[in-house]
Order: sequence, then structure tokens, then C-alpha cells
Amino acid sequence: IDTYHRTGLYPVTLPSGIGMEGAGVVEAVGEGVSELKVGDRVAYAGGPLGAYADVRNIPAHRLLKLPDAISFETGAAMMLQGLTAAYLLRKTYRVQPGDAVLIQAAAGGVGLIACQWARALGATVIGTVGSPAKAELAKAHGCHHVINYSTENFPARVREITNGEGVAVVYDGVGKDTFAGSLDSLRPMGMMVSFGNASGPVPPLDLIVLSQKGSLFVTRPTLMNYTAKREDLVDLGRELFDVVVSGQVKIEVNQSYPLKDAAQAHRNLEARKTTGSTILLP
Repeated sequence: IDTYHRTGLYPVTLPSGIGMEGAGVVEAVGEGVSELKVGDRVAYAGGPLGAYADVRNIPAHRLLKLPDAISFETGAAMMLQGLTAAYLLRKTYRVQPGDAVLIQAAAGGVGLIACQWARALGATVIGTVGSPAKAELAKAHGCHHVINYSTENFPARVREITNGEGVAVVYDGVGKDTFAGSLDSLRPMGMMVSFGNASGPVPPLDLIVLSQKGSLFVTRPTLMNYTAKREDLVDLGRELFDVVVSGQVKIEVNQSYPLKDAAQAHRNLEARKTTGSTILLP
């Protein structure tokens, strides 16, 4: 999402920093703050922008106390992607045991978390990737079936895997390149969850298509809506911390860069040269 803010795909009011997640230690608290104290380990995801910094001010109600069992590096890496996976699997479409689910970009940051979590919830997890190396990574992180969409027709493979039925839900953060195929992968009355635009914005859709393909549902959720209330943020954070501390979900911090090299980090992300999470170190 940092790249979306930088490019203007998600417009911001200038001047502005970027960066929506981080972890650290509370150095001072403002008047009236009662839930936090100096020295608390905390992590956050969401606005206001400005995580690309050594020190920052942030509203106390956006912070979550970080369990001692989770390092700062893991905390910084997991908040945005982990809370995204949390609302996708536990709120937008609540995955049930026995569900077949399709997770696009299964070797990406959200994908690796979502695959592990969906498997822990009892789902049959189908993931798509763009290379053999990423296929192995996805398999190691919860995918029962992996499809290389650069060489395979993924909707056809989904139908084959599900004996022609299709999946209950598609979690698609890729956008333009996979949207049509994602619709073709759903069972009747299935849910298409389009939560990102890694390949570009999804083109306009004639709603009659949803009827023709089986009375499908489509939603375009955002983390900000699902965490607008403090109690919802705390609830999702608790679920995320629980699955990480228990070992059901392992957070992969596969790339780290000094803060001064943020531009290179963005180039690598946009070229799809990364897997798992990427962090910047002050």
C-alpha cells in the first residue's frame, strides 16, 4: 500500500509522509492517555501516514500492545498484512471448516499469512503464484494446492481441484490481471473479495455478469473500515497475536532495508521480486 500512496493510486494530501505500520517503544504520552505508558512495547497499522521515520507522534487509540513473545521486527512486518488477513478471513468472509478458498498471490505478504491461517481454520487452501520458487514457498506455508498462473489456466485448475464446484471465496489482492479469472473460480453464490490492485485497478464491471456466473457476491473492503472503531481494532489484533504466538501463523520477514534505501525497497516490491514481508530499519 506504500507504493500506492507514493504513485498516487491512493491519493494523499501533500505534504505527507508515507508508511502505515510500525513497532517500537512509547517514549511519551499525552494528557488523558490511560491505556499506555512510557516504555510499553507497541505496534500499529493504519493512518495517519508517517511510519517512515525514527520517531513519530501517533494517536494512542491506534496502538496495540505488542506481546513480549513477538519481536519488534516481526511486529513491524505483520501488522498491516496480518490485520488485513484477519479481517478478510474472520470478518469479510468468515472461513469455515471444509470451505475451499482461493488465495491469489499466495507467496506475498498477505498471502503467506492468509494461507496458514485459512488452513488452521480447516479450509482447503488453493493458492496462485507466479514462479516455481514461489510455489514451493506457498506449499510450505499452508497451501494444499498451488497453481502457477504464469503457465496454467488457474480457473480451470480450480475447477479440477474442486471437482467442478468452484471455491466458496476468492481473496484477490492482485486486481486487474486476475479479477475475471477469480470470478470464474467461484461456486454459485460465492464471494469475490477484491482487496488490492497489485497489477492495476480492476476495470468497470457490468453487474449482470455476477448473475450469469452464479449469483456471485463481490466486495471491495479496506482495513480502515474494519478497524475504524477501537474495539474492532483490538478484537482483530487479539486474533492476530493469538495465531502468531501459538505458532499457527509464522511471519516471514524475508527482506529488510535501511530506511535510507526505501526507494529500492519500493522498486523490488513493484517488480514482484519480494516474498513475505519487507521492513525498513531506522
